[in-house]
Amino acid sequence: MINKKLVKMLDEQVNKEWFSAYLYLDIYNYYASENLDGFANWFNIQTQEERDHALLFMQYLWNNGIKIKLKEIKAPDTDFKDFREPLQEAFEHEQFITQSINEIYAEAFEQKDFRTMQFLDWFVKEQGEEEKNTEAVIKKFDLFGKDPKGLYLLDTELASRVYTAPTLTL
Repeated sequence: MINKKLVKMLDEQVNKEWFSAYLYLDIYNYYASENLDGFANWFNIQTQEERDHALLFMQYLWNNGIKIKLKEIKAPDTDFKDFREPLQEAFEHEQFITQSINEIYAEAFEQKDFRTMQFLDWFVKEQGEEEKNTEAVIKKFDLFGKDPKGLYLLDTELASRVYTAPTLTL
């Protein structure tokens, strides 16, 4: 049986993951409207990943007999001034999600809920990858993105990213 406080935190994480998908969908929309199809592709894949993360949290709760009540997802507050700003927004958001997962993990540890800790291990590793990948795009943008040819090449590189479904087993 999962502790009530931990159930609440996991349930809130479901909403955070759906918001993440919505945020990245909005960033995808921004880049698509600016004809940066590679950047749009990169964030379309991010949207799919975050959707999968939400569903994994939901499945974990269901597997533990917990009924989920979906909450409202607020619209992202994004009005980007330049091509770099969405990248920074995404990086900061990934740091926020990492902190949230770390807090859930700390509570699971305190409750000696080893099953939840094991479930969260995948997300801890995943968040390290999410932050690293997003930061890498920012660094490449800072190196090449101000030059039109460099921006074109970076956009082309980001267009080659393909979606890979998560391999977490519940």
